[in-house]
Amino acid sequence: MLALRELTLSHFRSHRIARLTLDGRPVAIHGRNGAGKTNILEAISMLSPGRGLRRATADEMIRRPEGVGWKVTATLQSLHQMHEVETWVEQGGARQVRIDDKSAPQVALGRIARMVWLVPVMDRLWVEGADGRRRFLDRMTMSFEPQHAVSVLTYEKAMRERNRLLKDGQRDGHWYDALEAQMARAAAEIVMNRREALSLLITAQAEAETAFPAAELSLIQPDEAELPDTETDLARAFSDSRPRDLLAGRTLIGPHRTDLAAIYSAKGVAARDCSTGEQKALLVSLILANSRALARDFGAPPILLLDEVAAHLDAGRRAALYDEVCALGAQAFMTGTGPELFAELGHRASHFEVSEADGSSRIDEVTI
Repeated sequence: MLALRELTLSHFRSHRIARLTLDGRPVAIHGRNGAGKTNILEAISMLSPGRGLRRATADEMIRRPEGVGWKVTATLQSLHQMHEVETWVEQGGARQVRIDDKSAPQVALGRIARMVWLVPVMDRLWVEGADGRRRFLDRMTMSFEPQHAVSVLTYEKAMRERNRLLKDGQRDGHWYDALEAQMARAAAEIVMNRREALSLLITAQAEAETAFPAAELSLIQPDEAELPDTETDLARAFSDSRPRDLLAGRTLIGPHRTDLAAIYSAKGVAARDCSTGEQKALLVSLILANSRALARDFGAPPILLLDEVAAHLDAGRRAALYDEVCALGAQAFMTGTGPELFAELGHRASHFEVSEADGSSRIDEVTI
């Protein structure tokens, strides 16, 4: 099993101090808008590599007006082991991680815990730009292969340096060779990781009986050309593209331009053309497929962070989602404005209410 057993927030956004004791069941959190529900999920997301579900900077998470930094501490059950995990920031400093009293890099968090999340901003995933879909894809990919985050960061850093040369009009090939070699190595890993993740998702969708619609998934490039997948071919492609890139002042080929395409299988309709409810159902379907695939790959389903998950889901699909989460055996943290949104969960979940008092968020367990 993969589950948080204890969680403590200190000076994290609206929470001066908050403690939750958990038993591995799903967790239903309700409260008025602005009470601090999403802040709890964001704090949990900081127990994984990266910038969390809001993609905020570390300083943005510091509670005001104190400004003393923040800390998230958890007891994590990961398969058959218990881990003490801490991550914190002191004002103006970088985020630190400690696992079992030893300093660790962020990527180490992904080796002991896998997390998948769905937040309201994703509701427009299929109708907005490709950037959001790439982040969505990379987050799912990282859930299978935590090292994917390092490959993406390495590629982006080298590409920024290359773009600087392009904007400056630098034409001497020697300036580009080392950067393009670094980009090609990282890009080959990114392409491989994404394709493997997509294959796992497709298989997980096909094998499941679910109340949520399946999506036909594919990776596409903006110019419809196939992206090379070997380090050698990618390095050659970057080199050959220099004249065109110089005119544009930026890198025009590479995995940073890949898009995730989805078609509602039963209707043969592109996700971007589906109704709002259908788009949300497709997202939930992918999150569930990701969870099923991870349960096989990692040995336990991931921790799910489902913020305002009931939005755009009718009562039938809402109940179906709760049934599937419980059948998976996943510890899902779900938020909503009222307890009635989680009535179908009953005793299958722990229930908490978040309220605001004296300028600070408060969490109280609710007996069902």
